[in-house]
Amino acid sequence: MATRKMNVLVYSGNGSTTESVRHCLYTLRRLLSPSYAVIPVTGDIIIKEPWISTCALLVFPGGADLGFCRTLNGEGNRRISRYVNAGGSYLGFCAGGYYGSAKCEFEVNDPIMAVVGDRELGFFPGICRGLAFGGFKYASEAGARAANIKIHQHAFDGVKDDLAETFKSYYNGGGVFVDAKNLESRGVQILASYTEDLHVDSGDAKAAVVYRKVGEGHAVVTGPHPEFAPQNLSKIPSLPSYTTVIDDITATDATRQAFMRLILGKLGLRVNEQEQAVPSLSRLHLTSHNLTEVSDLVATWSEILTVIDGDEYVKGENDVFRIEKKGSAWSVKELKRAVGVMSEKLPTLVTTTNKEEQHEQNEKEEEGKKKPKTKEEEIQECIEYTANTNSDQILNFEKVVKVIVPHEKELPTTKETPFHHEAFYANLHHYHNKLRNPDASFGKHLMYAEVVTSTNSLLEKNPSLLRNLPNGFTMTAAMQIAGRGRGTNVWVAPPGALMFSTVLHHCFTLSQSAPVIFIQYLAALAIVQGIKSYAPGYSKIPVKLKWPNDIYAQLPGSSNNPVVKIGGILVNSSYSGSTYDIVCGIGLNLSNALPTTSLNLLASSQSPPLKAFTPEKLLASILAHFETLYSTFCQTGFNRDMEGAYYDNWLHMDQVVTLESEGGVKARIKGITRDWGLLLAEELGWQDQPTGRLVALQSDSNSFDFFRGLVRRKV
Repeated sequence: MATRKMNVLVYSGNGSTTESVRHCLYTLRRLLSPSYAVIPVTGDIIIKEPWISTCALLVFPGGADLGFCRTLNGEGNRRISRYVNAGGSYLGFCAGGYYGSAKCEFEVNDPIMAVVGDRELGFFPGICRGLAFGGFKYASEAGARAANIKIHQHAFDGVKDDLAETFKSYYNGGGVFVDAKNLESRGVQILASYTEDLHVDSGDAKAAVVYRKVGEGHAVVTGPHPEFAPQNLSKIPSLPSYTTVIDDITATDATRQAFMRLILGKLGLRVNEQEQAVPSLSRLHLTSHNLTEVSDLVATWSEILTVIDGDEYVKGENDVFRIEKKGSAWSVKELKRAVGVMSEKLPTLVTTTNKEEQHEQNEKEEEGKKKPKTKEEEIQECIEYTANTNSDQILNFEKVVKVIVPHEKELPTTKETPFHHEAFYANLHHYHNKLRNPDASFGKHLMYAEVVTSTNSLLEKNPSLLRNLPNGFTMTAAMQIAGRGRGTNVWVAPPGALMFSTVLHHCFTLSQSAPVIFIQYLAALAIVQGIKSYAPGYSKIPVKLKWPNDIYAQLPGSSNNPVVKIGGILVNSSYSGSTYDIVCGIGLNLSNALPTTSLNLLASSQSPPLKAFTPEKLLASILAHFETLYSTFCQTGFNRDMEGAYYDNWLHMDQVVTLESEGGVKARIKGITRDWGLLLAEELGWQDQPTGRLVALQSDSNSFDFFRGLVRRKV
């Protein structure tokens, strides 16, 4: 069974603009989710991390391509070229189009604006010359226009008969691909062209969007911005012509969307027939097996509550939470007030990132000249933002108010949530009793939502709330729209994943005997034990551990016994007072559809087939095993029994790897150190004989591509 590449990476590093990145994420997620995870990445990730094997498409957005060059020239571009030539796909919008060409010529005769030079990628083997249309100004819409674009329909397969020949695309500073028609012998195809007179000489054609086969891969580069959706562009009263631009783009938006589908299909991706709206954030249902403890927990938040018009809010460092009274909806009084305030302040609804960036810039300039906002004012801003936005626009999810519903009298019914709370607490009680956890706390308080930004972020990025949550408090969700992974990675699971984060307050006095670093190993063991002890027969499920924090499975029915990733662990730790406040996040492919490998696929592949896992029972099993391991760990540290259990399930014992961090020497993996959890490797010399030298490697300063036999230093 072959695994499909599922990551679409959008460059968000030096040179990109926030607005362009957000437009890319918005449009690509609507066209590609849930088949792909559309993820922003920095230059560091492109240069240092092993992203190539899982990447279906690499996207470079608008901005200034000199910033791309400064960050990625050399090693970064070598990796990008190697990725595309080996079968990958590259999509460059505007600045990404200049960057993906062999040469950039931008405003050659302007002594201030001119940017001229060769580019390393050279996917389009000619010149990208701009401005295609004059009037461009950095950080301004003054030069924006609705460029008329003609689609070269013969260059695509499966074009629908009713597709219009032209559409209007947002344009602001892009180029034209010079003499593209004359480069057909080098694999270049023109996908779309400008129909209007241009500001620069374009040679034989007015190529606005071009494609080229590059080795085994593909590249598409554009001058305009077909990824910019008109609903995310906002009218500017001081620039009346911009209103016409937005109206013109809106009038042909269906064709723009169809053209984006054709581009993505040309690059080999599976594209949605209809755009998928980004799901709205759901209410957070707070429960406990003993319902009176819900009231007790909320009562402990009194010092961090702020009351506005009778409603209670928790203003965290990153998010605002409203405590909803049972049976109430979003306050009509509050909504009317918010809309009234906004209509007085703004003649038109401002939601575009361009306006937000300008507002943020103005705030920075005024810093020190005015008083900082009060907590009440910050909450009020979030209330107003939430009341005036919807999921059809680019949203700043940090400003959307999250609603907590405390269930103080009865558990949510299955009509309220698809998660069966009664089944979860019954199974949790069963597993805690089975494991003899005397003072069971893991899972005792649960917060569930169908859609969240990230369970880890909601806890870890709001330390004032985190400090007021009990040990073992767990948040789980059916879907994350901004999930996170180790370092700056993002781990976004397709539908069907079990995702949760558990809070631990680890006493500082345990730092020597029970170091925080081992929490990720305990979580990994808890996952394996929770799966294998789920019920009789499940011990045969072939799950394995990849150091330091990934869960893998051996594929059924494969002769060479390959393994694929089915989950990951992310542990965030902060220090406050006498404890480490830890958020341990876990994501597992539970019931995902093919081609994703899931636990239920593994269960059904057993002989005889096993019943499917349920999220309620599996979550309960993992949490109970996690608590048992953690309680023992606090008493004995990472003892020999834990170490043996870990090695029984990991993939690396005696594996031979190359250590780039040690000058490229070969080494054999021997385990992890029981004091600080470092990876222990034995150096190999001539004919792979041990030299006697041991090397200890730290996870935070090295990246690991074990299946290529490589341990690489992060720089």
